[in-house]
Amino acid sequence: MSFGFLGIQFGWGLQLANMSAIYTYLGANPDDVPLLWLAGPVTGLLVQPIIGSMSDRTWNRLGRRRPYFLVGAILASIALFIMPSAGEIARSFGGRVITGVAMAATMLWILDASINVSMEPFRAFVADKLNASQRTAGFVMQSFFIGIGASLASALPYLFTWLGVTGRTASGVPLSVQYSFKIGAIAFFGAVLYTVLTTREYPPEDMEDFNRMRREKRGITAGFTEIFSALRNIPTTMKQLAVVQFFTWLGLFCMWMFFGLMTSYHIFRAPDSNSPLFREGNEWGGIAFMVYNIVTFAVAFALPKLAAATSRKHTHALALLCGGLGLLSTYFIADKNVLLLTMIGVGIAWASILSLPYAILAGALPPARMGVFMGIFNFFIVIPEIVASLTFGRIIRRLFGEGSTLAPLYVVMAGGVFLIIAAVACLMLVRDVGDVPERAVIKGDEKEPVLVQQSVQPVPSAGLNE
Repeated sequence: MSFGFLGIQFGWGLQLANMSAIYTYLGANPDDVPLLWLAGPVTGLLVQPIIGSMSDRTWNRLGRRRPYFLVGAILASIALFIMPSAGEIARSFGGRVITGVAMAATMLWILDASINVSMEPFRAFVADKLNASQRTAGFVMQSFFIGIGASLASALPYLFTWLGVTGRTASGVPLSVQYSFKIGAIAFFGAVLYTVLTTREYPPEDMEDFNRMRREKRGITAGFTEIFSALRNIPTTMKQLAVVQFFTWLGLFCMWMFFGLMTSYHIFRAPDSNSPLFREGNEWGGIAFMVYNIVTFAVAFALPKLAAATSRKHTHALALLCGGLGLLSTYFIADKNVLLLTMIGVGIAWASILSLPYAILAGALPPARMGVFMGIFNFFIVIPEIVASLTFGRIIRRLFGEGSTLAPLYVVMAGGVFLIIAAVACLMLVRDVGDVPERAVIKGDEKEPVLVQQSVQPVPSAGLNE
């Protein structure tokens, strides 16, 4: 049932570890990178609420959620397959119609939109099929496949190089990256198809009532009406957590955009993107991402116990501090193996980010509107990413000049500062009001017409803390 998540993580993992480098190979400067990453947050903001609302009102031969799994997987796999060949496709038009960078950016928009189409209904799929006593195990299994998929995807280019794959495409993208994306396309489609073919969905218990609801909630207008209504009544705890989330995801986005470039320029001392050291550095950045995903999975099971022994907000603040210090420490590191140690702190932070804010928030939400408020909480994830995409390029040019190879290091360090600010905000602003009883939450979710994915990134569910 959750095996499809392994494939979905190939889509996320490959882009997080390699897209900045692909843009650089195709001619983009470091100060161009933030704007080129705009696809992820914008598609998450727009696609997830729409798909969540639509899948709630769908029923056909494939069921309710599986049609979206399949359509998203097909489109995402095509985008993954084409992505590393964006430069060659642009050249086939003589370079007059579209540039290689623009073609890659277009593919990223298609890829991220398609991943969101597949991923959003997967959360509801688990809740649809499992009863309350099974959900924690279901989400843990989902998290297991998330960790495995993200780790494999991040490490693929390094593994291909280790196996002896050398050379570049005509546009300069290493063949190790090209092969990784093609393998990722196959893995994405294959894993999702396996889930589609080997699982079935239960029809609505009252089909007449379901059809009546579909008629009443036809179109996306009803979903947005509910969202706007909830925006006028945001609970205080959500407002407090919004500040924490804003700086948290600003910090994460800094890391995702520039960690690979930082590794190439700062750790491997690559003079430019044409140097073999640049490729080696970006591949090692993927290994670093693999490490933090492994740490995340290992730590996730310990966090609830630590939170129970102290408090959720103190545990979350400590985890964010670990992540911030990990990113700041990159300034002092010159050895690639020591760099991996920084990912321990990042992995601890990521494990907490995936779960504890949602556990804190759940205790402050009215059960009957749990779904829509969790969806609104997603806004405080994508908004800082959009802000970073739209503003960081100009800030980098102002501070470091155009095309600076120093900028990636300092942006990653800025990410560490943002995580530390988030930790302080968590301690000073957040009041954890406790839990709503699980039975009440489940009952409320059954009445909630809008189910929205909690993050634009590939994260395990807050169900780990049920």
